[in-house]
This record gives sequence, C-alpha cells and structure tokens, in this order.
Amino acid sequence: MTWFSLSVRRWGGITKFFSLFCVCLFLVVSCGTRQSTTAPTLSSSSANTTTGDGRITIGTTQKPRTLDPADAYELASLGLVYNMSDRLYTYEPGSTEIKPQLATALPKVSQDGLTYKIPLRQGVVFHDNTPFNAKAMEFTIQRFIGNGGKPSFLLKDVVDSVKATGEYELTIKLKKQFAAFPSLLAFSGVCPISPKAYEIGAGKFRPNIFIGTGPYKLANFGPDSLRFDVFDKYWGDKPANSGINLQILSSPANLFNTFRTGAVDVAYLSLEPDQIRNLEEGTTSGDWQSITAQGSVVSYIVLNRNQKPLDQLKVRQAIAALIDRPLIMQRVLYGQAEALYSMVPTTFNVHQSVFKDKYGDGHFDQAKQLLTTAGFSKGNPAKLQVWYPTSSPTRALAAQTLKALADQKMDGILQFEISPVEGATFFKNISQGLYPIALLDWYPDFLDADNYIQPFLDCQKGSDAKGCEEGGSQNQGSFYYSEPMNKLIAQERQEQNPEARKKIFATIQALEATDIPYIPLWQDKDYVFARKGVNGVQLDPTQNLIYKTIKK
Repeated sequence: MTWFSLSVRRWGGITKFFSLFCVCLFLVVSCGTRQSTTAPTLSSSSANTTTGDGRITIGTTQKPRTLDPADAYELASLGLVYNMSDRLYTYEPGSTEIKPQLATALPKVSQDGLTYKIPLRQGVVFHDNTPFNAKAMEFTIQRFIGNGGKPSFLLKDVVDSVKATGEYELTIKLKKQFAAFPSLLAFSGVCPISPKAYEIGAGKFRPNIFIGTGPYKLANFGPDSLRFDVFDKYWGDKPANSGINLQILSSPANLFNTFRTGAVDVAYLSLEPDQIRNLEEGTTSGDWQSITAQGSVVSYIVLNRNQKPLDQLKVRQAIAALIDRPLIMQRVLYGQAEALYSMVPTTFNVHQSVFKDKYGDGHFDQAKQLLTTAGFSKGNPAKLQVWYPTSSPTRALAAQTLKALADQKMDGILQFEISPVEGATFFKNISQGLYPIALLDWYPDFLDADNYIQPFLDCQKGSDAKGCEEGGSQNQGSFYYSEPMNKLIAQERQEQNPEARKKIFATIQALEATDIPYIPLWQDKDYVFARKGVNGVQLDPTQNLIYKTIKK
C-alpha cells in the first residue's frame, strides 16, 4: 500500500538491542545470540483463556481504526473486513492468481480493454438478510468511490462507470486500459455491503459495524476485543470453528507472553524478531507450532537522482554493488525475510533477479572501481546521507549496516551519514526531494506486478534534465524519469495476454536495474504461531490470517 498510509511495521520494537548490534556489526564477525525475550506481567485484557466451545481465540497487537470497507486501509482493519466478507475475486493461499468468489467467472473484457462484464453468484444474502445482486454490487463500488475514504483512489482513478446490466450481471467501464483491474476487485475493501445498512455520501462512514456476505457476522466490537459469530445463512462452506474471539494486546511483549501461557490459540501480528526466533525455537517442545508464508511486502533503498553525487549512474551502481543482503538477513532480520533482487517480489511469476545477476552482493572492489572512475577518492570521498523514519528500528539497523560496510570496505571513498527523522516529517519531505537516500517498505494495494512498478517508475511530467516533476517516482522520492520506461508501463497496463505481459515486465525490471532509481533489499516472511491441537492455520497472499479454516 502507499507508503504514507500504513502503520503496521512488523519488525518494530528492537531498539533495545541497537547498541549491541552496532558494536558486533563493525567487527563483521559472529555476534553472540541475543537474549531471549522477557516481558512484563500480562495486562488485564490478555487474561482471558482459550475456550472449549469450538471457538478460536486469536491474539494480536493490531487495533482496527474502522470496519467500514470504504475507509479501511490498514492491515488491522482490512484483515477483519476480509474475514467477514466476500469479494468478487479472491486468492488461494500461497498463490497470487485470482479466482472467482462472488463472481462466477473471470470478467469478459471488451476488445478495446475498457469494458468488463462480470457474472454474479445467485442465492447469496447479506448478514441483515438483504439479497445480494448486481444492484448491491453497483451500490458498493459507487460508495467506495464516492464516500472518499482512504482507499477510494484505487477505483476512482480507474473506473469511469459501474452499472447493473442484469439482476446478476455487473458492467464496469474503465477510464483507461488496465490489465490488472480484476486484481483490484480482490482488494478486501471492495467487498459487497448491504445497501440497507450503508449510504453513499462524502465522509458517511460507519466504522463500528459490518454488514457483508461473509462466513462471520460481527457480534461485538469492543476497545480491546471483537467477537465474530458464524453466519448461519452463508452461501459457501461453513467455518471449521464455532466462531472467533479476537483479543487485542497492548504490546508485542504482552502478545508473546499471552501466547506462551496458552491464553490465546493463535498469535499473529505483530511480534518482534527476537520473539519470533524464541517461539520458533520453542516449537521443539511440541506445545505450539510455527506457520510461515512468503510475504508480499518489500523493503528497498530510494536513490534521489536529483541530488549529487547520485546524479551520476556510476555512484548508484557502486551502492548497488556494495549491498550485502546475506549480511542484512543474518544481522538485522534473523533470517526472517528473503533477500530480494527485484522490486517485483518472487511471489509473482514475472519476477527476475536482475540485481543479483548485475551487481550481486558485497562486491566491494567493483564498487570502489566505479567510484574511482566517477572521480572520487579517499581525499575526495562521495558523501551521502541515509534517511529513515524513527518509527522503524529495523530500518535503523539496516542503515547502520550500510554505514558499517562503507566504513570498513570502501577505503574512505564512500561515506554514509545516518539521519533518522520523525515519521510524519519523513513522509512529507521525501516527495519534496530533500533526502538523497531513504530506506522504505511497500505494502501492495493489490497483488499484481504492476503495483510494484507503476507507483515507483511512472512519471507523467518530467524531463531528462529535471527528472520527474509529477508522478509515482516523484512521490517515492527517486525523481526517476525515463520515456522508455513510461512507454513500457503503458504497454503492460494495456496487454491482456499474460505471456506477452510477462515479457514486458522482464524488460521493465532489466531497465530498472540498469538505471537504479531503487535498490531492492528484502521480501518479508509472515509468521503465525498456533497452540498444539490447533489446525488449519493459513495466510492468504495479502497477509490476512484466514479465520474460517482454523479448528481445534
């Protein structure tokens, strides 16, 4: 998702280890294992015990801001909306390929690529017994756009009109061709809601209710707990459990201890890296189990081509050659992520490990040679500031890693200065071009490779001399401008043939690795922990824990 909108940062809370890490890192030799997590006494809200009535108790630290799908744009909210709803299309666990859910088939697309006809499932009712049909879906999409919630731009920028052209046929016309549009319809917030329970109007949201078509109804929404009951008129397979109790804990430490003591059946979002390592090691006792899934969140470096000396390609190439991802995986992330060599993650079949092929990891001699050729030396070093938001301890450690590598391996030719800044200021300033180098992560809005390309590389207004003045790359802080890249992005967005589109994505990734506006670092892994005897724990590709398959 857009980098300014999401508050979840999975690797949070490891500041207390910062100093020890830095000392060990500068030695670039083995650093002793960190002490296992100990945490304070459980809060009163975490004192509940798991139930024996077939219900599942889930522990989390993520508190939802709203349950209104037209305004939900954080993982804490979207995960709950996901489990109480259906979408026109959805994903199989472990796959980024969409499949019909409330639609009965993939859209029929007009020859000009602008009109999508979608057949809808019959016999579905909302939680308030209102029938689901094309009119209800038309209402939902019009409200999603018209109410102006946080995610409204996703459809507002693309959809020209939506109309029920039959009782169970929906027709959507686009403003411009967009081959990834069906993936947008799998976004959790584009789930049908009862026209009787909601209304259309700017800012008219209902944050404390949810009336959808999914397998669970909202039974209670409290400040630190939610209760989902099974919807007895659900059209699909009924949940494997009798309902869900969601317990919201005040901190990762409380979640960690609440799970260890057996007060919750499942723990998901957000545990600290050392807590995850501790729980993984504890799986050998047989009291609990660890479930992992490949994530879709990517972390990367932004290089601002409008700031010297990053206006020189050789300097950007040198930094790409310097990066040592295996060291970052080991020292910063405990192996709880996967090294990434393209801005498109490996979860997509169009992924190409272009940075691995072109620059590898820790090629220090190559980096020094590039900088020397660019006119830098020990007496005239390339000096660069590395910025990151103070809310992200992981990025702080990653920044220290970069500085340590430059200090030890670059003979003084390249020097990094680490510059943390408060989060709101960071995200305001990056699009203004104030930062030469920045460390960021990206939560996708929808699962298509386009969402890792267009928001980063597209530029509607710019020039070779000034860089991007308006567009995705300006928002992201790289100010990258390339007319060939703009044309490639337009092509992939228009191309309906998957194999032809895959070839375009390969060309895009190769060009990105050549021009280096960004350097990919790692791709997240998702971790869920479940008590012994709890089965059916799965994650969907958008990081949502799937409630209905869990049983004990």
